[in-house]
Amino acid sequence: MIKLFRDLFDGDPWLDSALMPTLRGISAEKAAEKPSSVVNSIWEVVYHVRMWRDVVLNRVNGEFDPTPEHNYFLEISDTSAEAWKKLLSELEQTQVDWLNFLEKVSPEKLSEKYLDSGYTVYDFIFGIMQHDAYHLGQLALLVKYRL
Repeated sequence: MIKLFRDLFDGDPWLDSALMPTLRGISAEKAAEKPSSVVNSIWEVVYHVRMWRDVVLNRVNGEFDPTPEHNYFLEISDTSAEAWKKLLSELEQTQVDWLNFLEKVSPEKLSEKYLDSGYTVYDFIFGIMQHDAYHLGQLALLVKYRL
């Protein structure tokens, strides 16, 4: 499980694409470009992914963390290079936090349910990997058509 988590983020996963290598080299300017009002920018998708990684980690740790109406798809107000670098750093920190959790998680914890959702910690772990992979596909297309 840890290997799959690492590979999808910054390794060599089976699907042959990982999150951080896809984002490396993208400038703040390119990340903020929005092709139309119905398509999110690279920046908006990365922000959404970063926030959901925190939310799901909070949930597996037993915290009540509701889904906001905007689902973490927000317009970006500060599109500076510093703000983009900060977002990527925060995204990398979520990986550190997740790996710390995964290295310590017990088999008993994996079967615990989150509130009344019916989802177990195990479900959430694989769910966040699926979420990352889904948005990685979007990001790969956005990157391809921005460069």
